[in-house]
Formats: sequence, structure tokens, C-alpha cells
Amino acid sequence: MTADHTTEAPAYPFGPVSKLDLHPRYAELRRTEPITRVRMPYGGEAWLITGYTELKQFLADRRFSSLRATEPDTARVTPLPLRKGNLLSMDPPEHTRIRRVVAGAFTKRRIDALAPRIKEVVHEQLDAMAKHGAPVDAVEYLAVPVPVTMICELFGISYDDRDRFRQFSDIFVATSGAPPEEIERSRNELEAYLGELAEQRRREPREDLVTTLLEAFEQKDRLSETEMLRTGIGILMAGHETSLSMIANVLYLLLAQPELWAQLRDDPRLVHSTIEEMLRVIPLRSVGSFPRVAVEDVEIAGVTIRAGETVVFQRASADRDERIFDNPEEIDLTRSHNPHLGFGHGAHHCLGASIARLELQLVLEGLIERFPQLRLAVPADEVPWKPGLIARCPSALPVEW
Repeated sequence: MTADHTTEAPAYPFGPVSKLDLHPRYAELRRTEPITRVRMPYGGEAWLITGYTELKQFLADRRFSSLRATEPDTARVTPLPLRKGNLLSMDPPEHTRIRRVVAGAFTKRRIDALAPRIKEVVHEQLDAMAKHGAPVDAVEYLAVPVPVTMICELFGISYDDRDRFRQFSDIFVATSGAPPEEIERSRNELEAYLGELAEQRRREPREDLVTTLLEAFEQKDRLSETEMLRTGIGILMAGHETSLSMIANVLYLLLAQPELWAQLRDDPRLVHSTIEEMLRVIPLRSVGSFPRVAVEDVEIAGVTIRAGETVVFQRASADRDERIFDNPEEIDLTRSHNPHLGFGHGAHHCLGASIARLELQLVLEGLIERFPQLRLAVPADEVPWKPGLIARCPSALPVEW
């Protein structure tokens, strides 16, 4: 069918973002209209996908362009569109070319080799928690330092230098949390910072991701300077901001429902299925995805999306689709059939999925071993949350044991 655009689409998002809750409108749409028109905060109307089958088809369809969605008039949830030259804003074959350059840093062999170092960092932080004594902020002592340390080491950055990029992180990923001029400034500052790192590696090459990007740039046909800088920024942001948010969210969800923590603690063999269930059920993004634009007419589930129209999606809604998941609103740490889309699907499937899973695994295993009686030190309703950002995350998570 073709959409009727004569009536005004409802405003999106559907309401205020609250903790890890999904607005009930998503469930209604999933059942009745899994592809629907909405009015975005910036750039006008877009299609919103809320169903699993529809989303998986969309993500695999190369007739939807991420590059086209970098235009200033694109319907979107963020004050500024993505910049060109970022992996998230590219289409094949350019996306394939650049992804191939950096994929070597994220092979299973490379990630497995990182496991002892990640475990060492986790236990250093658990030691620091024990030394501090309860209560302690698990965001400050665990969720932030583990992924930030690892992304620093991947980039060959001193951990003491983390404030150079951390000060811009929340602004970089803001929706309503910062004005456009501050977001633009954070982007420029991060590009300047990556440029400094590239100059250092030009003088003193190392075995790190910055050197990999620089060498690809110097071969000219593999990476432009803009692509080098913005690809680096994209990995830097995703490699720590997304991971730290996920670690904090997983701990919050397990501890806010103490029976879940008790179940995991009493059977640590559930760590892997717990991680997959958390990836399914946690709506990491506060609102819809980065947009894509149809380059020709495309039909999905009987809906015709016209060339030039924008599409966004809420992945967490799709991962609660009753057509795919049994009892999808229930958190089941033993769930065996779990084909969630937490790391995406298709060409833009998350490069860092393996390291993100490994960090979560080692954090959970370390906490079970060292602090089996872990619990929130405040009522769950009193845990504070960061406002106005793309990723949901507690700003602090007080715990005791």
C-alpha cells in the first residue's frame, strides 16, 4: 500500500524518555502498523519501523542510503545530521572499503588476545571498589574505566589523556542535551585531537588503530584525510560511550530486579545468555536510529516507501516482537532462541560486537566472584540518569555488598 500523507503524522518521540522503559506506543504500532509515519524533531516527517521482520528486511536493503541522510534537511532526532566520512554515514562500496581497513583490529583472534588485559583491568577496578568500600559508584569505578581503558589502548592513547576526548563525548552524542553550536564544536575538537594523534604516529608509528588509519590514508586510494579522522572518531565514540552505557545499564537492570542478580549469581553459566538477553531487552538508544533515505521506491510489508523519503527505527521495539520472541516483555536469563538485533544487521553490523560482549562477560564474572551480594545502595527509582543523550545511561549507580 501507499501511505496517506494527507493527515499530519504524530510527533516523535512519543513521550519523555524514562530510564530503560519503552513508550507503550511502540508495542501498539508493532501489532497494528509496524511501519508508520511520524513527525521528527528536526527535518519533517519520516517512516518509523517498529517490527522485527520489517526492520531486518530494511537493514539488509542497500536501497536505503546512510550517505543521503547527511543532508541538512534530513528528518532526524538529533540537532545536526551525521557528518560525511563517518562509517555510520557511508554506503557500499565506500563503506566496505573503509570497514575493511579497520576490521583487522576487531577479528576474533585479536579480541581473544585482549581477554587477559580486559580481565586485568576489571580486577584492578574491583580492587579499587573494595578499597573504597561501600557504597561506591559502579559507573565511576567500573562502567567508565573498563571500556575507556581498552579504547585508549586500542588507539595507543595514555589513559591519563582520556579527558581530552571524554569532555566532548556527551555533547557529541546529544539529542536535546546540548545546542547545535556546542555539538559542532565538539565534532571539530575531536577531529583536531585525532589529527594530533595522527601526526604523532607519523613521527613514531605504533601497533595501534591510529597507525592503521594513518597508513591507509598515506596509501591515498584507501582512505582520505577526512575519512581517516571521522572513522577514528566514530570508533572512539562507539568504543567507549556505547560500551560504558551498556555496562551501566546491564548492572542497573540486574540489580533493580534483585531476583535476576540472584539467579545469575547462583548459576554463573548463565552469563552468556544473560548478556544476549540484556542486548535484546535494553533500549540503548533513547529514541530512533540514525536515519537512512530511500534511493528508489521500496516496498516493505506492503508499505511503499518512496525515493527520497527518510526511515528511522527503534531496534528495541523490534526485539520485543511477539512474532519472533516468546514472552518478549519478560526478561528471561535462560532464553535460548534469541536472534536479537542489538548489534544491528547487514552492512552496518557493529564492528565492536565481540569486544563489547567480552567486556560485559568479564565484568559480570568478576562481580559474581568478588561481590556476590552486590545490590543497589539506593532505591531503583532514585538512580539518576543522563538526560538528552542518544544513549541511555545512569549518571551514577551507587552499589553496596
